[in-house]
Amino acid sequence: MKTRASGFTLIEILIVVIILGILAAIVIPQFTEASSEARESTLVSNLQTLRSQIGLYKVQHNDEYPDTTQTSAEYEACMTSKTDIDGTINAAGDFGPYMQIVPSNPFQTNDNAPLFRFGNNPGTDAAHWCFDPATGNLWADDSGVTADNVPHIDL
Repeated sequence: MKTRASGFTLIEILIVVIILGILAAIVIPQFTEASSEARESTLVSNLQTLRSQIGLYKVQHNDEYPDTTQTSAEYEACMTSKTDIDGTINAAGDFGPYMQIVPSNPFQTNDNAPLFRFGNNPGTDAAHWCFDPATGNLWADDSGVTADNVPHIDL
């Protein structure tokens, strides 16, 4: 009497591996798309937060934005510290802080990029955010586009 050895044949194992490969090829792109959509949503949310808090600063400081002759770090400090009416950082100040931390741009790939850059030419990838004190416009300072081909600077 012949006894049959238990286990899987090489053909059965190959079929299972091929099926798993096909399923992975279908599922992985969906996760990539969800990740990209989450980053876009974060970008829009961060822009809304920054715009509203910079606007609040302006309202509380005699219609003046934080001093853009400062460095990015000093500008960030104006948004995350208490200030006097003239914009001087003062722990006993009457205004602020406007946020605990200034959020970063999730599409900025340069880890050493400053948070703010001032001017009216966004999309250079030189900083996380580009702020124009003349108009009050704030943009994402990256050259990316959304899934719908809308440039990040137009958000």
